[in-house]
Amino acid sequence: MTVSAPALPPRPASAVRRPHKPGPGFWPELPRQLAALPVPASVPVVWEGERPAGRHVYIEPGARSEAWLEEGALRLVVAAGDEAFALALVAAYVTPEGQPAAADAASLDLLALVGRVAARGVSVLIEGPTGSGKEGLARLVHGLSPRRARAFVAVNCAALPEAMLEATLFGHERGAFTGAVSSGKGLFREADGGTLMLDEVAELPLALQAKLLRALQEREVLPVGATRPVKVDVRIVACGNRDLAAEVAEGRFRADLYYRLAVFPLKSLPLAARPADVPAIAAAWLLRRALEAGEACVGFVEAAALARLAAHGWPGNVRELGNVLDRALVMGDGATIAAGDLVFDMAAPVLPVAMAGDAPLAGVVREQEARAIAQAVAGSPTRRAAAARLGISERTLRYKLAGMAGRGTRPPLGSWVQ
Repeated sequence: MTVSAPALPPRPASAVRRPHKPGPGFWPELPRQLAALPVPASVPVVWEGERPAGRHVYIEPGARSEAWLEEGALRLVVAAGDEAFALALVAAYVTPEGQPAAADAASLDLLALVGRVAARGVSVLIEGPTGSGKEGLARLVHGLSPRRARAFVAVNCAALPEAMLEATLFGHERGAFTGAVSSGKGLFREADGGTLMLDEVAELPLALQAKLLRALQEREVLPVGATRPVKVDVRIVACGNRDLAAEVAEGRFRADLYYRLAVFPLKSLPLAARPADVPAIAAAWLLRRALEAGEACVGFVEAAALARLAAHGWPGNVRELGNVLDRALVMGDGATIAAGDLVFDMAAPVLPVAMAGDAPLAGVVREQEARAIAQAVAGSPTRRAAAARLGISERTLRYKLAGMAGRGTRPPLGSWVQ
């Protein structure tokens, strides 16, 4: 299911206040570049003369680029050639809290679309690769909605034991099952009046999908062990890294639940598809790390290091970028991040594709999947380890192994799969 994006209003002009004077000699283009920042703000940005009181950004030249947090202000020392990351730090500093870092046109358009759908009460389905910022978008939907003063509750459907999913979502009465020494509200009632994010929603078993559908249709839940339903008022934001429409076609996900969740579908893009976001996310990440640690010094990415970040393919998306930056803070001196401080993740090996004659595409894909599962099973001591190696849940691995057994292609399982 796809929804054509409505015509978007023009992006807001930057409200960054700056002196009405020419740019500094060390950076003549600074005023024009500040005006083009992709986020509105009301923080003064100055580069010479007396510094204002309160929150502001002060920029000065230097032989080595540095960034410092000083009494509610950001001071940037910018060396020639490092202007791009300095601008990214300015944007990160003045961006409102809770708004994802973005500078790429595709990301800015997506955030504008999120702002539109947030004002409505419809369910939202966010699909995209792992680590591409789906939860950040879900939180933004909640933060921009009329429900923002109430709870935002997130649950990873793949991380919960299958036997506990119903009680976790809908609640339970005392004595409803062994160990239930007291009643539990469940996440639907915890999120009452607010937003419930169902991450990895494709991992829900079919039996529970039917109960979730009824909860969404009737706006009520029946706790385990209860005889009367309880009314709830919850907005659902579902997320997943698999194509839910394809799951419906394969019979693994209910079509009626899919249409109930995908009232407004959104796609989070892989980081490689939005390269202009790399400096923006890096600046926001390093600024947050300094604030969390209570440190005055913010890591400044030098031009050569920024070029290496821009050239990387980012198969791990934003999570991988965060890992690289955290390593660089350890490897470097803390003040600047040089190209030599960057240590990238090892890419997962790409399995060779063996096309057998005129085999249909579905058969080729199934063959490659079976080969990947066989390799993971052979090299893993437990089912959990094999699932983690494949990037799927144990439940999904169990289903896939059962399907392979039905086709006579299941690999030797050893003693860890019973």
